[in-house]
Amino acid sequence: MPRSPFFLFLFLFLLSPAVRAEEPKPEKTLSVIRVNVTNQAWDFTRPWGKRPPFSRRAVGTVLEGGRVLVTAELVANANYVEFETPEGGQKVPAMVDVVDYEANLALLKTDDAAFLKPIKPLEITPAAAGDALAVWQLEATGNLLVTKATMTTAEITRYPTDDSPLLIYRLTTPLQFRDSSFTLPVVKDGKLAGLVMRYDNATNNADIIPAPVIQHFLTDAAKPPYKGFPRSGITTAQTRDPQFRRYIGLDGGPSGGIYVTDLLPGGPAERAGVQKGDVIFKIDGEAVDQDGNYKDPDYGKIGIAHLFSTKHFDGETVKVTVFRKGETKELEMKLAHRPVESYVIDPYVFDRAPKFFVLGGLVLGELSRQFLKEFGGDWVKKAPEQFVYFDRQQGELFRDGPKKIVFLHRVLPSDITVGYEELANLVIKKINGVALQSLADVPGALTKAVGGLHKVEFDGEPTVIYLDAAQVTANEEAFKAKYRLPSLQRLE
Repeated sequence: MPRSPFFLFLFLFLLSPAVRAEEPKPEKTLSVIRVNVTNQAWDFTRPWGKRPPFSRRAVGTVLEGGRVLVTAELVANANYVEFETPEGGQKVPAMVDVVDYEANLALLKTDDAAFLKPIKPLEITPAAAGDALAVWQLEATGNLLVTKATMTTAEITRYPTDDSPLLIYRLTTPLQFRDSSFTLPVVKDGKLAGLVMRYDNATNNADIIPAPVIQHFLTDAAKPPYKGFPRSGITTAQTRDPQFRRYIGLDGGPSGGIYVTDLLPGGPAERAGVQKGDVIFKIDGEAVDQDGNYKDPDYGKIGIAHLFSTKHFDGETVKVTVFRKGETKELEMKLAHRPVESYVIDPYVFDRAPKFFVLGGLVLGELSRQFLKEFGGDWVKKAPEQFVYFDRQQGELFRDGPKKIVFLHRVLPSDITVGYEELANLVIKKINGVALQSLADVPGALTKAVGGLHKVEFDGEPTVIYLDAAQVTANEEAFKAKYRLPSLQRLE
């Protein structure tokens, strides 16, 4: 009887070696996740305490190496950070790895390596004017909401700390409000081109932290310790006015050049030998025009701050060509980041408590821009005029000190301060004859009371007040209890 084809097939199948079916590889999911943050800022009007906590929700961009990119503003003064899947099904604790408040960028990470493993990381790409871009948001369901955008220009402007001129992209896009909209990625051809930093609902214009700034941040962060974006330490003025050019000896000479009006004491430019009155014509061979721009291969005419801060890193050297008294000089400038603590008036105070000292009810502090911002979004007009002037002109005003501006913020009424209750926002020059360079000088000055009195001298009216030294010391504990103060000082 002939064998059935079926039995022949079965016989051959049983004899053949077992072949294991290849398991399908899991598909990579969206390149973004939700980031939830609980923030709690210090209260600069009551520097011994914090303001009530609040929450922010954002879209974080997943990058190579298990890191998530967001704006620094999102995580400023963060008490708690967590990652969440787009659809909200899973959450894990996270932490800030590297943060740069001047560039408004932060890298986050989690100890749960499995959480980010199935998520496809985004690559980074630059954009140019006219490019079609997309802003990514997340719907409540976890679905991606894509809003078309057009890049209009690239330029140098100040970032939120108000002291950091860096490159931005400008977009036009009709963004819609969605949950998790605090930080939003901007994408070009499936790659990250930037993060939304500011958005104006009235004009549909957005300022974007661009790919070159992000890439600089990531490159620096990959080589700890993180150093930050370098500065030149130069203040300049245009040379367009023909009469001005004639005055400084440029008539008949090269058509470009930017005039040096000021130098940061001890800064990169001063150390390199740049002087006030110099005219900078070239930086690393790039010609500088009368407005302080150079021709960038990617963005056309753009400010020289881009050359100093984004094209180079802390510690790198640039060649600067200057015109001085009819002669051309070649100088080498070693660029460096300027630490925030080197400012007389700190441009920002995040993730650290403000310093204060309570002297018999006088609340003393160190002036910072963070304190000025307590006066609201229009603080430049609403904060004490003298303090705003100090902040804007600190480079000129305080070359010889002090290191910090010590001021009387307010008075907590007590038996010791009768008659002084209305005093506020006054610069303190001396205590007991000791000139104050910072709040750290106050304890030492208080050991020098004369005739049993503390003498406090102000830069303004009243010029001087007196406190009973023995009464100040005797009432410290009772004063703390009365106002429920955890401490009468914080100097670190």
